[in-house]
Amino acid sequence: MLNADRRSFLALAGGAGLALAAGGIVAAQPAGLTRMTGGVVPISPAEWLSRIAKAQRLMKDSGVSALIIEPGASLTYFTGVRWWRSERVTAAVIPVTGEALIVTPHFEEPSVRETLAIPAEVRVWQEDENPAALIAGWLQERKLARGSIGIEETVRFFVSDGVARLLPDVQIVSGADVVRGCRMIKSPAEIALMQTATDITVAAYRYAHTRIERGMTPADIGAIVKRATVALGGQPEFELILLGEAAAYPHGSERPQAVRDGEVVLMDCGCNVEGYQSDVSRTFVYGEPSVAQRKVWNQVARGQQVAFEAAQVGVPAGAVDDAVRAYYESLGYGPRYKLPGLSHRTGHGIGLDGHEPVNFVHGEKTGLAPGMCLSNEPGLYLPGQFGVRLEDCLYMTPTGPRWFSTPPISIDRPFG
Repeated sequence: MLNADRRSFLALAGGAGLALAAGGIVAAQPAGLTRMTGGVVPISPAEWLSRIAKAQRLMKDSGVSALIIEPGASLTYFTGVRWWRSERVTAAVIPVTGEALIVTPHFEEPSVRETLAIPAEVRVWQEDENPAALIAGWLQERKLARGSIGIEETVRFFVSDGVARLLPDVQIVSGADVVRGCRMIKSPAEIALMQTATDITVAAYRYAHTRIERGMTPADIGAIVKRATVALGGQPEFELILLGEAAAYPHGSERPQAVRDGEVVLMDCGCNVEGYQSDVSRTFVYGEPSVAQRKVWNQVARGQQVAFEAAQVGVPAGAVDDAVRAYYESLGYGPRYKLPGLSHRTGHGIGLDGHEPVNFVHGEKTGLAPGMCLSNEPGLYLPGQFGVRLEDCLYMTPTGPRWFSTPPISIDRPFG
């Protein structure tokens, strides 16, 4: 038997086409894979501007004078700026009218401008200066220092508090309704990017599936998926591989795992294209499925269809979760989130973030609307035995939901 390091190397080399060169190992294109991103169309300048305009309409309707956003998906969504968070503040301020403000350290300005996609004023601060003072001063100049300032829901406290301390007449309020009102409804261009990302993930799965061998570890399989994803033109986001009993725990186990005959292989992976994400899960058995494995797999497949059928325009998102849970409870699972059964929500919103509002979860009253994109993943988990998760994302149209990826038809044909 090969030792673990040697087996991992051979799995990666066989799946990804590594070649030896004078300087060591050089990555080569995995055999038979070609890039799928040649026809990708990035978000247009007009769409960037329309996002700001929509946010400003929502701000006006809700009485918000300005919206503060830190780096992350929302900053990218509204400004194009792709940046990270650190103790050195970079932020955007969108006023209810007019152009936005970007605040960033002086030495970061050239880098920040590289991805800036909208007209905006850029103000910089030095290492011995307070970035909150730049924001506060700009709001005062714009005569916005006495209104309600919306805070994007992931902004860190020290940022919002710093502004509030300098502007005692400002009322700090949640900006979630403004941001969600924009980001939850995807445009055709966004949906097209998510479709490409999903197609890449499914193609990477098909490539990896035929290369899985007895004894491989989650890392071995994940490496094959990751390299295939890169070869196909996607940017890998995550590769969660659960084997055997570990599949009974939605986010896995730290115990050693290896592919064994008759045991479950659960793959939950995703990538992004132009920042827009995919999230697809498949479960199958290495070898011949048992009667119990086949039964649970079929129940989950039906659970996916129950969710899909329930997801209609105007229906509260929580009703989709309720429909699936009622079906599972009729089979003897649960009740509610108890195990064996479905221990997590039926699905989550997806877009620039892998998990974003709105969710298929009990009690969620937001009505489904055209343009919303969500995962559909009503797994079943049997602690001490195995779990099954099938996950395909959908997007809402005026006539109902449509799949980004087609659900598998049987445990014997997990990839169609």
